Amino acid sequence: MWWVGGAWIVAVLCGVLGVVLFVNGVAGGVSDLAPTKTFASGESVTVAVDPADKPAVYVSADTPVNYTCQIAGGGGKAKLAKTSGSQTVTVNGVVWEQILVVNAPAKGDYQLTCSNEESATVKYGVGKPLSSAAGGVVGGVVALLAIPGAGILLAIIATIVVLVRRSSARKRLAAAG
Repeated sequence: MWWVGGAWIVAVLCGVLGVVLFVNGVAGGVSDLAPTKTFASGESVTVAVDPADKPAVYVSADTPVNYTCQIAGGGGKAKLAKTSGSQTVTVNGVVWEQILVVNAPAKGDYQLTCSNEESATVKYGVGKPLSSAAGGVVGGVVALLAIPGAGILLAIIATIVVLVRRSSARKRLAAAG
């Protein structure tokens, strides 16, 4: 009988673990989006681009700005493509808006330059696209559902086994006595 209580404790611990993994998956997915390399307007930076990562260009500005960006070098003719709609992510109090994606034909080091004419405080950055956060979120949701679900299923099975054994024992005692 003690192991039924233990099974329910395991179910509760699985629930807590599922919630922790969900929060870490979502938070990790979002924080991974933050640009890993930042630079100022007019500054040229070298960016290691892997087409499989589908890197994105972000801007952080106090006011709307008109920007121009160019990319050159690397293992082929890379292009910058505008993103559809407005996609933003806030990391450590900084709001980053995804403005471009890098379409590079091959891995390599590329020179990226972005500039704007406005005198606003502007930072540019290169990071992962917002769509890449989906993996962390999906993994977190799976952890949130699967781990507590497995713990509850284990506890229910343990409870049923104990109840069936107890009922069989009572029937044997009643027949013998």
